Amino acid sequence: MEDASDFLLLILSSPSGAGKTTLTKRLLAEFPEFRFSVSHTTRAPRTNEVDGRDYHFTTRPEFERLVEADAFVEWAEVHGNLYGTARTEIDRARGSKECGGLLFDIDYQGARQIRAKLLDVVGVFVLPPSLDELEKRLRGRASDTEEVVQRRFSAAKVEIEHYALFDYVLLNDDLDRAYTKLQGIILAERSKRLRKAHQAEQLLRYGKVH
Repeated sequence: MEDASDFLLLILSSPSGAGKTTLTKRLLAEFPEFRFSVSHTTRAPRTNEVDGRDYHFTTRPEFERLVEADAFVEWAEVHGNLYGTARTEIDRARGSKECGGLLFDIDYQGARQIRAKLLDVVGVFVLPPSLDELEKRLRGRASDTEEVVQRRFSAAKVEIEHYALFDYVLLNDDLDRAYTKLQGIILAERSKRLRKAHQAEQLLRYGKVH
């Protein structure tokens, strides 16, 4: 990473089925300096999910033990399962010279907790083009039962109601367009005055930016 001020803590959140996972994978492929924050969860792995890469899969008793030990910067129960972000994920990313940012895939409950504890977090909420399309996408998941689909769809409106917790709202009606906007958010955040004021001051003091 060329400049430590480029480091971003980026939250990407949405109702299930809004395209957040696809956007996340594309972002990580095109911004290799970003790391994915691997959450702990008590839910069972889906097909092709790998422990330690997609999630740290754990039991409910072990998760609750970590909560008691204050090991999470955020945690919440979502669709009957527990999810949490370990403090060590953030510490490890901040301490790496090669890491230019940490990407969080969390819901509004986790976003609220993190934003209450960390000031330099950027939140993006992804909207589906319509609720009909959202339901269609959820039903297209072969791994989910009808009960799970109904539960996720019922929760979607509640999740959307919390859009105001985020800095940006991104409509995913076209994947390429949505991703271009996400790129723009990252580039704009990295160019904010508070992040780059030191460069202007160096130029004034030394005649060049170190």
